[in-house]
Amino acid sequence: MEELDGEPTVTFIPGVNSKKRQMCFDWGPGEMLVCETSFNQKGKSETGPGCPFIHIIRKDIDVYSQILRKLFNESHGIFVGLQRIEEELSGKSRKTQLVLVSKNYRSVIRACMEEMHKVVVATKDPASGRQFSSQISILSAMELIWNLCEILFIEVAPAGPLLLHLLDWVRLHVCEVDSLSADVLGSENPSKHESFWKLVTILVLQGRLDEARQMLSKEADANPTSVGMCRILGDLMRTMPILSPGNTQTLTELELKWQHWHEECERHLQDGTFASSPHLESLCKIMLGDEAALLEQKEHMSNWYHFLVTRLLYSHPTVKPTDLHFYAQSSLDLFLGGESSPEPLDNILMAAFEFDIHQVIKECSLTLSNWWFVAHLTDLLDHCKLLQSHNLYFGSNMREFLLLEYASGLFAHHSLWQLGVDYFDYCPELGRVSLELHIERIPLSTEQKALKVLRICEQRQMTEQVRSICKILAMKAVRNNRLGSALSWSIRAKDAAFATLVSDRFLRDYCERGCFSDLDLIDNLGPAMMLSDRLTFLGKYREFHRLYGEKRFVDAASLLLSLMTSQIAPRSFWMTLLTDALPLLEQKQVIFSAEQTYELMRCLEDLASASGRPVHGEPDAPQLQVILAFWVGSSGDEEKLPPSRAPHHLPLQTLASYKLMCLLNYLSTCNCDTLPPSRRKWGDSSVRVSLFFPVAQGPLHAALLY
Repeated sequence: MEELDGEPTVTFIPGVNSKKRQMCFDWGPGEMLVCETSFNQKGKSETGPGCPFIHIIRKDIDVYSQILRKLFNESHGIFVGLQRIEEELSGKSRKTQLVLVSKNYRSVIRACMEEMHKVVVATKDPASGRQFSSQISILSAMELIWNLCEILFIEVAPAGPLLLHLLDWVRLHVCEVDSLSADVLGSENPSKHESFWKLVTILVLQGRLDEARQMLSKEADANPTSVGMCRILGDLMRTMPILSPGNTQTLTELELKWQHWHEECERHLQDGTFASSPHLESLCKIMLGDEAALLEQKEHMSNWYHFLVTRLLYSHPTVKPTDLHFYAQSSLDLFLGGESSPEPLDNILMAAFEFDIHQVIKECSLTLSNWWFVAHLTDLLDHCKLLQSHNLYFGSNMREFLLLEYASGLFAHHSLWQLGVDYFDYCPELGRVSLELHIERIPLSTEQKALKVLRICEQRQMTEQVRSICKILAMKAVRNNRLGSALSWSIRAKDAAFATLVSDRFLRDYCERGCFSDLDLIDNLGPAMMLSDRLTFLGKYREFHRLYGEKRFVDAASLLLSLMTSQIAPRSFWMTLLTDALPLLEQKQVIFSAEQTYELMRCLEDLASASGRPVHGEPDAPQLQVILAFWVGSSGDEEKLPPSRAPHHLPLQTLASYKLMCLLNYLSTCNCDTLPPSRRKWGDSSVRVSLFFPVAQGPLHAALLY
């Protein structure tokens, strides 16, 4: 097991007295809830008032910064692009591409810094100004560390070019000299400006010798007595050997030239060439790499790593990467001089100079305010094949662990969670499991957001999450009485039980209103209606209405009867189906065959026997057979009836009306409340007979009484 970190930092919560009261807390994916309990430290309950608040402690508050969100968004595109081109990277082009990716990351950091600078200048709130200034300092440190890691680990600059990269590194991050130069050169007489020699000194300390020579020429023009000294020092600056990028000379040649140049500088100093000008003499000592002279200029070097690079430039220009940490440690000790201890940033830079990548990542994780930096830097270094041998003791490699932490922080934000999905995707070991756990916690506040989450889950074949989301949306739709939407979501979730529930609501709504809602959805169910029997019935019953509307009565009658005989229709809905059969029985042409009529009679008998109670005026079993036999008779099968039962003496039209009235009388005695409003008038006892027979008398009346 690896060595764990030291004690974590203590976070004080305002209004909470942890010394007197016990605390309770609950962890969340990106935050923690903390509150006081009613127990003291001894475990005894107290009734006295305590802190009435529940505090939310967030570990990654940077995701809520409007400007830093741009950092997260822009770097996300760079990250995804790097993962996609991984297979194409090879040889020299691989190193070039990785350096380009690193510079893209740094450009995003710098863009955020510049935007924050503008905000600080424009803000009128001191507290906001301090907050943005603090974030600028953090971003500046991040870019400083990243740039150094780029030079040492990604660029892997050898001796010679290494110093050039370090000079650019210092110049980029110590930029006060630019404003100072503009101030001095903008004056009427630059050589007389109070900061003239300060500017020249800083330029020499940063190795910007061409600019320093130009400033010395202004001094020579303004002061004739120093012309000779300025010319000699300017020549020394011009002839200083530096390995330029396009130079083909070897390190040995460079060292010989530099040694000769160094001896010439020392000779001029010993001969007292600059004795009459303390400023020029000090510059000559700096160029000789004199440590005492360099330390005298500490005020012009803002930090120890500036001192390190200047020291290397004028003392060890061909320093090897493996020797950097010796010079870095001695420079840190000399610069601090025992007056102060190193800052966290100093420790990180020192770890980088020691080529201890894992220590750099560890120190950054402890120091920086979010996981963005370590996650992206580690991913880039992993693509450089620098972290292959380092696995964590709890089951994942360092790259994946840090990406998971960063993505978890993104999921705490209401919109940045979409970026976190891609980071989970590129974590091969634990990414999918983590994504499943986090995506279930996303609040589906709007249907648009729910559709985004659903699309993400469907693209990744996350079946359980898709079903869960669809069921949640279906429940919301049911609560809002949006049955069409609820049915659509239940079908998408492939949830048979919920589809049955929604189908029942559709049928109940039909019974109450006499018509269907969301006809477009029901008409286009297609194979989805096979999800449950009730949904199948709903779709087929709607098809019956469509066939009837198209006057395809034979097909409609066949479908209606099949809905009852196949047992997919709920028994509570049979009364409605039987009522729907009446207009078909009333047609002049024969719709139901004898066999279908017998099936209809059986359904009537089943419905009557299922009720379990006789109703006044309800025909008994023989009477039901006679009533339905009338349809058989009109179908050409009257000879199958007993002679005493076959009323051949009645006219056909009167016979059909009589049959219809009898069936209406029967249905009206049953539970009429299940009928749709448009059908319930048939159950009104005042219209049962008079609706069809204003005067019920003669043979018809006798048949009815029978």
